[in-house]
Amino acid sequence: MISRRNFIKGMSATVAAGLILPPKLFAMPPTKFIGIQLYTLQKQVKENFMDTLKAIADIGYNSIEAAGYADGKFYGYTPREYMKIAIELGLSPVSSHAMFDVLAAQKVIDDTMEAGHKYLVIPSIPAARRKSLDDYKKLADQFNDIGQMCNTSGLKFGYHNHAFEFEVMDGMIPYEVLLDSTQPELVTMQLDFYWMVFGGGKPMDYFVRYPGRFGLWHVKDMDKTDKNESTEIGNGIIDWPNLFREKEMAGMEFYFLEQESFKIDPFESIKKSYEYLANLKYR
Repeated sequence: MISRRNFIKGMSATVAAGLILPPKLFAMPPTKFIGIQLYTLQKQVKENFMDTLKAIADIGYNSIEAAGYADGKFYGYTPREYMKIAIELGLSPVSSHAMFDVLAAQKVIDDTMEAGHKYLVIPSIPAARRKSLDDYKKLADQFNDIGQMCNTSGLKFGYHNHAFEFEVMDGMIPYEVLLDSTQPELVTMQLDFYWMVFGGGKPMDYFVRYPGRFGLWHVKDMDKTDKNESTEIGNGIIDWPNLFREKEMAGMEFYFLEQESFKIDPFESIKKSYEYLANLKYR
């Protein structure tokens, strides 16, 4: 049951967002949201947060995922300051990455809600906490607990994969242990396509086997060289038209560009990716 405090807090955030959000964001269907994970421009964000967000908005991106939560702030700004900056630039603060455990979860949840986010995502698992399948099962239990706390507060919870979850342990794939051991209504998977493919996983197979489990996507392409570096969307080996064609089966609600290395100017790179995504035909 939602407490009176959380209900009022959630309603206040909703009302505040309604007063500030540009009308075009409300009129835009979810498939038209083109987001970017701010880790993509981590150096630029650190050097000049405001100018970097403005450049992102000028390119055409209209939603962002944070990767700079620490000590109750987002990139050094209070949750409300962060939300105000983003929304005034036309960037909907949809999701946030944060490393935390269940004991510290409520504070993180409260701050994430206050910043106007819809999703809170744990971006990785420390190596010391994933040495066995039992470790993954314990993590799944914790994810369920955090997911319940998020749901109670009006937030959604997710987990973002890398490649290590696809390394076979005792004849099993840890990523599938997480999927099988977490409750779909409590935990969504933020599917990082690059890392799944790098780890040997086939995204379409997971869509078929676990429909509806992948509410968030990290759209990250892999180049066609032996180095397997990330590259502009549409410039690599991943078949985006077919994947987007099955977005409803996957359960995708929002997606975010992410890129970890660049061979050209980063802003030119994310512009190329934006243009590909904006013009992507998959119907």
